[in-house]
Amino acid sequence: MSVFTNPASATPEDTARYVDALLGLLADSDPVAILRHTPDAVRQLIDSVPAAVLSTPETPGKWSIREVVAHLADSELVGGYRLRMVLAHDRPQIIGYDQDLWANRLRYSEADTRDAFEQFSALRRANLRLWQNLSAADLVRVGVHSERGEESVGHMRKLRRARPASSAATGADSQRSTVRMTRSFTAT
Repeated sequence: MSVFTNPASATPEDTARYVDALLGLLADSDPVAILRHTPDAVRQLIDSVPAAVLSTPETPGKWSIREVVAHLADSELVGGYRLRMVLAHDRPQIIGYDQDLWANRLRYSEADTRDAFEQFSALRRANLRLWQNLSAADLVRVGVHSERGEESVGHMRKLRRARPASSAATGADSQRSTVRMTRSFTAT
């Protein structure tokens, strides 16, 4: 299992390794710049790959690019909700979810890649408005994650910037795709 797989049944140690791996993907890159440029990098990736490749996992048990893009859309939805909860409420509960269950039960393998990308892109634009206008006081607001404990908005922002690269590593046809996508992120 990849370090970027974080099932709801993960141990606290597994969850800590997952968070450390996410944060290590893009090191000290500017989170808002990464968030701003990610849709363009994803669009370039899906525009450069034949349709048959979008639907084909590199190996059994890994996600296809199509599934990764569907996950990005749902992850952006969840991340935006969490951000709004922490900004608007004092110490709200942040519920974790099993991304593999979502992929299976929400049928990511049947998603239209372009539609999923458009959903991701629209949600990212809406969320970016908040991410890029956070005050110092906003960055220290916290929510309590059901698996990871207390997380500040500043920490959440760092995790958000790494999600696309980690999603690609979870499965897309994708050691190659991950490298290209990550290079696009770090070049900004």
